[in-house]
Amino acid sequence: MMPIRKVIMMFFLFCFTSAGFAEVAEDAEIKAATKVVTDFQGVILNVMQQGDKLTFEQRFEVFKPAVIKSHDLTKITRIVVSKEWKTLTIEQKKELIRKFSTLSIASYAHYFNGFSGQSFKVESAKQLSPGQIYVHTFLVLPDDKDVSMDYLLKKTGDNWRIINIITNGVSDLALKRSEYVAVIQKSGFDALLAEISVKIEKFSN
Repeated sequence: MMPIRKVIMMFFLFCFTSAGFAEVAEDAEIKAATKVVTDFQGVILNVMQQGDKLTFEQRFEVFKPAVIKSHDLTKITRIVVSKEWKTLTIEQKKELIRKFSTLSIASYAHYFNGFSGQSFKVESAKQLSPGQIYVHTFLVLPDDKDVSMDYLLKKTGDNWRIINIITNGVSDLALKRSEYVAVIQKSGFDALLAEISVKIEKFSN
């Protein structure tokens, strides 16, 4: 029979080792999620720095693969229409994902179109749950107050993907969900697609 002292020592060794492994694993996940954010912000800065050299269409083409890689557009689309998602056909879901994805890319191409010394700074990152990480960053403006830009990421398979951006405390996901659910409940699916198309057209002009 093993001496009680040795049993106790082995118990504590196991506990501390397990805790150490868990902490290392969590740190690795946080670093992976943060890299998704910083890589995407790098693309934003690259586009901004090219400024007038790029047309809207060219900015759109640069942002397209970066947004698809870093954002979970299918999950975001499903969230912004909330319970109405269940009422849509498979074809309607596919069309809405396609249209919403185009809108998301177009919005980046529209708003990030010039450079005047801006930069991004990661302030902190924390794991909210095993599959959810929050990355707190700032868009640093040389001649104005910095803009808080926080990213909520969820794990899809082995990869972390952005599902929400909170700008100065305002959730983009919450705003879109409020707007889109109201439209689809009042006027139907086709009206929602039409409204998104109008927004895309405005961004491209």
